[in-house]
Amino acid sequence: MARFLTPAWLDDLDAAARDASVPDDVHLVVQQVVTDGDGDGEVAYVIEIADGALRVRSGRADDAHVTFRQDRATATAIAQGALSAQVAFMDGRLRLGGDLHAVLDRARHLAAIDDVFAAARDATTW
Repeated sequence: MARFLTPAWLDDLDAAARDASVPDDVHLVVQQVVTDGDGDGEVAYVIEIADGALRVRSGRADDAHVTFRQDRATATAIAQGALSAQVAFMDGRLRLGGDLHAVLDRARHLAAIDDVFAAARDATTW
């Protein structure tokens, strides 16, 4: 079981992503930035839907359509399902940057990929 936000955890997400079925005509790059909350420093990773494939990789994307930025406690609560992203945004705990319309236009695709990561999330050490 990989610990949340570690390289091994990102590898688990990417492995799950590789088994996903996504439409060929969707292109979306979502960047997640999690700021320090317990001494581990900032973690950035990218979720990309492109050319019929879903991938997860560590680092930043120059071409991200949208960036979600939050502290570690918020990221953990959202990932565990204890806090919705909408509530975190309304409370100022989740900040968005980039083209929000790109995300809204592809909301159903984003909702579908959440299920792809369910097994990895269930196996995560928090």
